[in-house]
Amino acid sequence: METPETSVGFDALGLAPVIEQAVLELGYETPTAIQLQCIPHLLAGRDLLGQAQTGTGKTAAFALPLLSRIDPDLRRPQILVLTPTRELALQVAEAFQGYAKHLKGFNVLPIYGGQAYGLQLGQLKRNPQVIVGTPGRVMDHIRRGTLSLEGIRTLVLDEADEMLNMGFAEDIDWIFDQAPAERQVALFSATMPSGIRRVAQDRLVDPVEVKIVGDSETVNTIDQHHCIVTRFHKLDALTRIMELEPFDAMLIFVRTKNATSELADKLKAHGFAAEPLNGDMNQEMRERTIERLKNGQLDVLVATDVAARGLDVERISHVVNYDIPTDPSAYVHRIGRTGRAGRAGRAVLLVEPRERGLLKAIERTIRRNIPAMEPPSAAALSESRIDRFTEVLLKTRADEDLDFFYRLLSRIAQEQELEIMDIAAALAYLNQRDRPLNLKDDPLRPPRRERFEERGERPQRSPDRGPDRRQEAGRDDRPRREEARDGQRPRRDDADLVSYRIEVGHQHGVSPREIVGAIANESGLEGRYIGRIDIQNEYSLVDLPKGMPREVFEHLKRVFVCGQALRISPAEGKAPTPAWEGRGDAGGDRSAASRAPASAPRAPGAFRPKDRDGAGPRRPSTGKGPGSGRKSRD
Repeated sequence: METPETSVGFDALGLAPVIEQAVLELGYETPTAIQLQCIPHLLAGRDLLGQAQTGTGKTAAFALPLLSRIDPDLRRPQILVLTPTRELALQVAEAFQGYAKHLKGFNVLPIYGGQAYGLQLGQLKRNPQVIVGTPGRVMDHIRRGTLSLEGIRTLVLDEADEMLNMGFAEDIDWIFDQAPAERQVALFSATMPSGIRRVAQDRLVDPVEVKIVGDSETVNTIDQHHCIVTRFHKLDALTRIMELEPFDAMLIFVRTKNATSELADKLKAHGFAAEPLNGDMNQEMRERTIERLKNGQLDVLVATDVAARGLDVERISHVVNYDIPTDPSAYVHRIGRTGRAGRAGRAVLLVEPRERGLLKAIERTIRRNIPAMEPPSAAALSESRIDRFTEVLLKTRADEDLDFFYRLLSRIAQEQELEIMDIAAALAYLNQRDRPLNLKDDPLRPPRRERFEERGERPQRSPDRGPDRRQEAGRDDRPRREEARDGQRPRRDDADLVSYRIEVGHQHGVSPREIVGAIANESGLEGRYIGRIDIQNEYSLVDLPKGMPREVFEHLKRVFVCGQALRISPAEGKAPTPAWEGRGDAGGDRSAASRAPASAPRAPGAFRPKDRDGAGPRRPSTGKGPGSGRKSRD
């Protein structure tokens, strides 16, 4: 059953008067598509199978009709709602309480893991009419004999597909077996995989099917963009977006629990009020974190998919997919945390070059293109910082008493024989040291040739090399002439290129295109700056520009191509010259390099600095083409 356009109000749906009154007081004017379709059938006692994306108002779609049929004088559980996460259980329980505020004698109880049993036992003794809980804790109370399902009239499965994904299939079957045979069942799911269909066939009796299509699936209320950026520069791209995009609150998605803490710490170091949200946090901490986001004490949450389930905070104006989801349907769930109930929202998807296939899969799922956006430039960031700096100056001049400082600067100028502009320039410099106003280098932009050639000259080919054999990734698949078959390395007369050995060759089925693609994607180096590639039987030689940062060198060792780790090493047997040497860092110390400001000059080299979050082992890949050096899941 699809959704027609309508202007029917809640007064035409047959809700109980006290429920309808609460709905109107909450500011609801007209039902959403899923509410319009579900409420009449649930009021009639029919089983229902509903498919709708998050943010469509499905909680009210089942809560309003079920509350209209409840008996407040019957002091025992009559409705059981199962949810995949604690956050969603709390949200649904809060919604029930709001809709039933004029229903005398009504009680709703959320029960979930992580909360003390004693507190839940005390609340269960009050015999609430509605139980909202996660499967595991509901099962615990049933087994303990502290929760009876004998009086259950309706059983609701909310976000059923996610519960199955989390491994709750057997738990759900067991709970169904404990409930009365004569009961109403409402099952809601964003997708309809075979597991959901099996539950519907086994547990629902002659169900009404409601499927919400169109805008709710493509999330047209949300402004969506994607940004192609290497893994090494994702943090830079993210912080620039956060600095330039005006946002109220932001939700950032990563793949793993560890990544939530790591990224939140990095964002805090950049001056953002950020905290992680993951399954390792105890319930009290999770609830406190979400409450801080709601009341404005916190601006950024870094979360995993599971931890953010059911999160509905009106302040969330932006969702950033820092790690692209491997399941396209998860993308819809993620960005559904903003733009809810018709509110405006913005979603940004960071895509590594080798992840373009995942981007295409997401676009097919939502049936629309996600427009590309360039990462914010250093020039734009500088202008933004200068504008804010100017605003602070003008506001300070207008609001503060500066007489003392006028006298102080006048005295310093006279005693030290300095010009006022010299003093002002020095003070401005001191003020902006941690957040430079003049960003000269821009590692997020495509590398320009002069960036890695100190003299501004084009790299010269060795006279004995013949035609230039450089190729861009994916541009030329013609076989290369093999050289140095006698085991001797070709001469490297070019002062701008360095020869490296990688442990993949003919016997592994590698081609130049795959070598170029892996090195380009994993080092941030454009393919056209990669020199000659000489493929031997067991290994290959490749010419790369000078100035490879040591951390990029170590990272490339663990990149896989055709099932082989590159294990890159200098062909001459010397370690690469670190790109940070020559800047005054003693001995090329890595910690000193990491503390160098972003605007500090770098030694010649087309390589861009690698974000330390990007390091990690690689798993073998059998894929072909550029970017075949795929990363392992964290």
